[in-house]
Amino acid sequence: MQSFQRFFDKLSPFQIIVLFYFGAAALSTALVSLPFLHQEGVKMTFVDSLFTAVSAISVTGLTVVSTADTFNTPGYFVLMFILQFGGIGVMTLGTFIWILLGQKIGLKRRQLIKTDQNRTTFAGMVRLIKQILLIILLIEFIGAIILGIYFIQYFPTLQEAFIQGAFASVSATTNAGFDITGTSLIMFQDDYFVQFINILLLTLGAIGFPVLIEVKDYLAKKQGDFFTFSLFTKLTSITFGGLVVVGTILIYLFDYNHFFAGKTWHESFFYALFQSVTTRNGGLATMDVSEFTIPTLLVICVLMFIGASPSSVGGGIRTTTFAIMMLSIFAYARGKDHVRVFRREIREEDIFRSFIVITTAIMITGTAVILLNFFEPQFSLIEILFEACSAFGTTGLSMGITSDLGTAGKIIIICLMFIGRIGIFSFLFILRGRVVKENYRYPQEPMIIG
Repeated sequence: MQSFQRFFDKLSPFQIIVLFYFGAAALSTALVSLPFLHQEGVKMTFVDSLFTAVSAISVTGLTVVSTADTFNTPGYFVLMFILQFGGIGVMTLGTFIWILLGQKIGLKRRQLIKTDQNRTTFAGMVRLIKQILLIILLIEFIGAIILGIYFIQYFPTLQEAFIQGAFASVSATTNAGFDITGTSLIMFQDDYFVQFINILLLTLGAIGFPVLIEVKDYLAKKQGDFFTFSLFTKLTSITFGGLVVVGTILIYLFDYNHFFAGKTWHESFFYALFQSVTTRNGGLATMDVSEFTIPTLLVICVLMFIGASPSSVGGGIRTTTFAIMMLSIFAYARGKDHVRVFRREIREEDIFRSFIVITTAIMITGTAVILLNFFEPQFSLIEILFEACSAFGTTGLSMGITSDLGTAGKIIIICLMFIGRIGIFSFLFILRGRVVKENYRYPQEPMIIG
């Protein structure tokens, strides 16, 4: 026990977080492999169980088996627990359990929470965890009640309607993309109420926990109290909303004479809007995305690659990373030495980190695309690119090739989903020890760039 503690103490917070996610993936694999959670006569291979578990713990939603046809009702509840565990983070639920057991949240554990939630300070870690749990569980509960009552008209029994509603609410809020209808949300392609509720749940899950907490604090403030939103909330919200709007417009324009031909304005609007929102990290679909044209599919790939906001249930490079990159390019083009937005300056460290994330993400996803093309030559390049971007962004949308992947292809997608969930920095720091500050510097010399 003491040797394990010494080994644990030597690890950096990033390495411990990755280790915890490995453990969560292993436990989830064991759970989804249990025969009594499956439909009668269903048998899952180890690779399929591993794929399903990693997809669930990373809240991606890519599946090699049909969730509705593979799992029974107890299996659905186990999946919901795994989605919850993966969506809000291992340290959030872990801290909640520590609190319930009366454990002291010391410096080491606060470091882990800080790393898992992408925070910059130790202030208010325990309070943060409590607020995240309260807000997410409340959103899921309200969503489950609304959808459960509404689904009575779709399903034969009250029990089935509320099970469908509960699963749909958890899946949408955690942006998991799993469904137990067997057809995602295609059966609700003409039901705008169901689509609107799912859009709302997807957005609340992907926009970021700090944003939700600040909105809660703003609504709870007393009249006359001074309140200002942080730069993070402002930049995240505008970028998130801007990507949804731009995505909706581009999807509509590129498929105006193709998929949307002959459809009414409201059908076209909801199809385009929902697909744009679900690319943030949702993975749910109201149509077969393979029906879109190549330009539209490429737009969706870019949106999935960007993903959700930091400190949310989503993956990808994250919205603030994309925003800082665009602001940096714009500032440089205008001859500015600093990146300014909302009367604040972005730190050079954050700009540097953003470009590291983007460059590393492109390298990882590009390598995966090359390997998938080599091991899965039967699929087109756009199908493979779409699958890779969906896995890295932990989105879960697919052009229908997931279940036909070979063992090598499944392992590549598993790796992408895992990296997308833990984040680029955690991936880069897997082999990195503690930071040692250098006490010397070499002379600088200019380089020719571009």
